Amino acid sequence: MTTQRSSRRRIAASAVAVAALLVTAGCGGGGSDGEGDGKAPGFNAANGKTANASDKKGGTLKFIGTQDADSWDTTRGYYGFAWDFMRYYSRTLITSKPVAGKESSELVPDLAKAKAKISDDGKTYSYELRDGITWEDGKPVTSKDIKYGIERQWAQDVLSGGPIYLKDTLDPDGKYKGPYKDKSKDKLGLEAIETPSDTEIVFKLPKRNGDFEQMLAMPSASPVRQDKDTKSKYGLKPFSNGPYKFESYTPNKKLSLVRNPEWKKSSDNIRKALPDKITLTLITNSDEMDKRLINGDYDLDINATGMEAAGRQTALKEHKGNIDNPSTGYIRYAVFPQTVKPFDNIHCRKAMIYGSDHKSIQNARGGPLAGGDIGTNMLPKLVPGSDLSFDPYGIAKNDGKADVAKAKAELKKCGKPNGFKTTIAVRNNKQVEIASAEAMQASLKKIGIEAEVDEYDGAQTTGIIGNPEYVKKKNYGIIIMGWGPDFPSGQGYGMPLWHSKYILDNGNNNYAMIDDKKIDGMFADAIAELDKKKAAEKYAAINAEVMKGAYYLPFTFEKNIIWRSSRLTNVGTTDAFSGRYDYAVLGVK
Repeated sequence: MTTQRSSRRRIAASAVAVAALLVTAGCGGGGSDGEGDGKAPGFNAANGKTANASDKKGGTLKFIGTQDADSWDTTRGYYGFAWDFMRYYSRTLITSKPVAGKESSELVPDLAKAKAKISDDGKTYSYELRDGITWEDGKPVTSKDIKYGIERQWAQDVLSGGPIYLKDTLDPDGKYKGPYKDKSKDKLGLEAIETPSDTEIVFKLPKRNGDFEQMLAMPSASPVRQDKDTKSKYGLKPFSNGPYKFESYTPNKKLSLVRNPEWKKSSDNIRKALPDKITLTLITNSDEMDKRLINGDYDLDINATGMEAAGRQTALKEHKGNIDNPSTGYIRYAVFPQTVKPFDNIHCRKAMIYGSDHKSIQNARGGPLAGGDIGTNMLPKLVPGSDLSFDPYGIAKNDGKADVAKAKAELKKCGKPNGFKTTIAVRNNKQVEIASAEAMQASLKKIGIEAEVDEYDGAQTTGIIGNPEYVKKKNYGIIIMGWGPDFPSGQGYGMPLWHSKYILDNGNNNYAMIDDKKIDGMFADAIAELDKKKAAEKYAAINAEVMKGAYYLPFTFEKNIIWRSSRLTNVGTTDAFSGRYDYAVLGVK
């Protein structure tokens, strides 16, 4: 126990040291700001813009990572980096625009000839498919393949894990049993999706949903051909309709893609398909991964979660031209479950917000560059309606320092003038979260709150902090986590966190246990709004209502330091993929 604690102190000290280095680097210190290794285009050269534009084909694009996909099955995968990578072998009716920066969030046709023809009542979406779209065996992709791929979301007993927005939107009452249990005589499948011909598909929604096309742009809306569906094994070798196909895959070790000769560039305005081959190597040590990237053995980190402290220092001093510092679209935060006393009292929750030293937490996370800006509210930058200046608790004021007087006043109001004891739950495989917890622990101690840090198995998140009964039993009054949008809207970001229907016995993400009819009603109103500007205003109002309840303490609007090799072409961070590069357009010199 003593060794673990001193180790965590060293981690926290290292984080502060790196934060100081990053501040210096941000001011122009810490090495060359230009060429880096003599070939790289410069610091932040690919942050929201394209660096090394090229249409040159050939070579092998080499990814490395420390985390495999949860599944390469388009129905089951939920990791953001996997969604980005899936565009190599899967296509959707519409997708994000293949450009860097904010414009990438715009939706454009992919398998479809054009965006949807929407009925006047906003409930019917019709598409016509492009010519020349094929599977890897040369057979055409049909509307029935798209319908079947979407229907697989209903097979949660076999294909669990992926997003189910389309399932909830098209069949809110759960009447359809899914393609594996469809016992109907004609087996027409889900009635809400019609396929008048092989090149036409029509969606009929029970209720209007302003984000419906965002849902169709997710990989979970990709076509799957029924005769190639290997059910739970499909993620081991998905059948391709994109420019690349699986050559080999060993989970947690290696993945290799090669060109799909049946793909036609004339049918695809999205993917450049420049490399001849794409490989992914998976290792377990993130420090070793950073070393291999810096050595030039690999081109980029597929996970894009940011370089570790040692790697950041080396990159900033010696190879600054090879790094970008994008906003990720994620918020890192602490949340206060109302089922754990005394956090059923709003004033005790407010005491946490006022009593925490936000600057020290920011430094523990890596400082302004590697950690991000101090969080002021719970709606991240990439979600329409976000206003980072909205700061109802004055978190960013006074350089993020704690407001001890207000914290003590709130403790008095909640009947705990001398403080209380609680527990901070934090993943044991996330060192930056442990450092954040200890920074928060130290500042809360100054207002009389004794917070014990409990490190749980990070691989068991859904059954630990995702289990409300377990949270209550363990007295987890503070949970440290992070969240980013599934798609850029308040629905794609806030529903799992704030809507009462997302309170689950297992796999819960509504950690605050918010069960508020007003907030639920505000979501229903915002979802039905088809005007994007008006919808954004409605989601901003939901965010304000959440902040009013003091359920969350936002830590940072996350930023990362990410590496790109000097030989990467068409490289640029995107809002559509939460600050990651758009993998589908990359090439190599």
